Amino acid sequence: MIDIAFDCLPLRAVGRFDVPLDASPTVRSRCEKLQQAIEVHGTQNTYFLYNTQCTYHLANSEIVGMLRFTFDGTVLTDRSDCKADRADLAVVLTAETCGGVPVAVFEWLRGVVERAVLVEFDRFISAGQLAARVAELGEGTNLQAITGFAGAGL
Repeated sequence: MIDIAFDCLPLRAVGRFDVPLDASPTVRSRCEKLQQAIEVHGTQNTYFLYNTQCTYHLANSEIVGMLRFTFDGTVLTDRSDCKADRADLAVVLTAETCGGVPVAVFEWLRGVVERAVLVEFDRFISAGQLAARVAELGEGTNLQAITGFAGAGL
């Protein structure tokens, strides 16, 4: 069993990066990651994923055989925004109940998480959630106006 959750920010919705001087280190870090994502991938058909979690249950148990990852980064779609094309994610293993994960296995799992996120993003698109998020935010929004980013101590 696999559980994937994420929040999605269409990068075309970010018009300005006005980071408050008193921003928490987490908010500042996220803004830097957003700026880097825009510099590397641009804003069209590019989506920043944050507040993420990917949990694998390798055994028929909620406790034994669990691997939990977080990730953040960008997913790029085709020109029509109908299919996830590729992902550029930083994947971190945050918890596991497998008795240790060898480095080679972790490297393989990082790729598995990326592919699973692409599949889940396609489901996000087909459920109409991507179109709803794009419509909700519009284009060229000030970063502080985007719900969940400013003043929330992220």
